[in-house]
Amino acid sequence: MISALTLAVIGIGLLAGVLGAILGLGGGVIVVPALEFVLPHFGRDISIGQAVAVSQIGVLAVGLSGAASYLRQGLVRARTGYLLSPYTIVGGAAGSFLGLILPARAVATVFACLLLYSAYNLLRGLKRVEVEREPSRLVPPAMTFAGIMSGLLGIGGGTVQVPVLNLLAGVPIRQAIATSTFIMGLTAVGNALVYQAGGLLDVRLAAGIALGVLIGARAGAGLQSRIPAAQLKLFFSLLLIFTAGQLLWKYWGNG
Repeated sequence: MISALTLAVIGIGLLAGVLGAILGLGGGVIVVPALEFVLPHFGRDISIGQAVAVSQIGVLAVGLSGAASYLRQGLVRARTGYLLSPYTIVGGAAGSFLGLILPARAVATVFACLLLYSAYNLLRGLKRVEVEREPSRLVPPAMTFAGIMSGLLGIGGGTVQVPVLNLLAGVPIRQAIATSTFIMGLTAVGNALVYQAGGLLDVRLAAGIALGVLIGARAGAGLQSRIPAAQLKLFFSLLLIFTAGQLLWKYWGNG
């Protein structure tokens, strides 16, 4: 018989899969705080490091499932993805090693600051025209930074990759989200191996998250094309701000 904890984990994965595929997040922005806030209600305490490790499997699942759907729709810039993925893979390995040694409060604070900064970037770009633009020279280092954040925080890097691809590389928002989803699947493989070697990856929790994410990501990729670009950016930004507030309150609100 499936336990309530297992159903809760699958539910978290399902929600993360839908939102992750729609927003190019990898779902980690949902998985990490949700595991921390929900699992204690089912008698299971989990550290942010363990939540990040489990989230890497969710990132991998949404990357594979979401990217397959986006490829069929012709939205993925495969050449761009292959050219930029080495930067995120190297950054992801470095970020994963940092995740093994940094204290939980430091990881949570960096996570919250990154979410707020990404929300600011997207809100600032809401009124920009969705047309091709010349890419900036800052794209490679920015994508490396995205990889570091994906490894450290288990967020797939989409919170940085989507603004970078859209605002710096000149890729329209829908293609930026699809290409980010494609890249994050490649990056998450190395990240998960590092956390497994560090002893933080709970395989059973990861399996439940992956199952929910795989189902949700397929649905989310289909819904993405039906949402106007401006609303997509606004919803993405509000979600990031809300999650950042939750984390800061948990780790700093009670002194």
